[in-house]
Amino acid sequence: MTKIGDVSIDRDSVKIMGVMNVSPESFYKHSIKTNVNSISTYVKKLENDGADIIDIGAMSTAPYLDTVITPKIEISRLKKAIKIIRNSCPLPVSIDTPRATVAEEALQMGANAINDVCGLKYDPKMAEIVAKHNIPVILGAFEKKPSKILTAKSLSTKRILHDSITIAQKAGIKKTNIIVDPSIGFFRKEGNNPFFTKITKIPWYCRDIEIIFNLKELAKLSFPICISLSNKSFLGKLMNLEINERLIPSVIMEVIAVINGATIIRTHNVKETALALHTLQLLN
Repeated sequence: MTKIGDVSIDRDSVKIMGVMNVSPESFYKHSIKTNVNSISTYVKKLENDGADIIDIGAMSTAPYLDTVITPKIEISRLKKAIKIIRNSCPLPVSIDTPRATVAEEALQMGANAINDVCGLKYDPKMAEIVAKHNIPVILGAFEKKPSKILTAKSLSTKRILHDSITIAQKAGIKKTNIIVDPSIGFFRKEGNNPFFTKITKIPWYCRDIEIIFNLKELAKLSFPICISLSNKSFLGKLMNLEINERLIPSVIMEVIAVINGATIIRTHNVKETALALHTLQLLN
């Protein structure tokens, strides 16, 4: 069974991954915490609201932002955050980074998992680091070259994820340490950083909503699925909503994702997501 820290990841009990960004440039300003008090207070709130895991990002990878910082700055931000969180909260910690040097430093400080939006394809040393530390990795769907995604979008995403799974297993990463993520929001016609997959044949927001609808196709890979939907820009594009107006559609999409096979919901809206998933449990 897959475990992040002491938290078991299985279909019988969907887990909530609460997002905390220590990167001032991140798109969702309510999740940004950069000083000791705000980090400590917020992580306790995430725990009380129902988070099972904390996901820390120290560099925004949103495709539409120009936010690439040096590994040194990213590491400095993470070290500070991990130390504060370890003194404030017992929950396991995932590190959102595509860079191996950053992952290595975070893991040495006791991080429990790596969340790589580039699926081990951006930094060739990442797979080796994950295998060495014998911890779980979330593989985001990513291709360096322009994607050939046309109409069967879930099938193409499945192929892209399978490539990352192959990289992981060749590096010696155990099957039980692999989690997949279809990377909602990271397939774009253009972007301002290298952490997205270029698509030109279909609108990115159509790709994203089709993935959620056909998530059961990705479940055929037989790995836990982590998905991040809260406040995403496809919701804004489809319904003409600003970031602070996307809560209700975010939670509805998360519930649909769970019904279709998601195992981990990575979210900024922990309390609302926890209530929605508890309601779904009652119906089941």
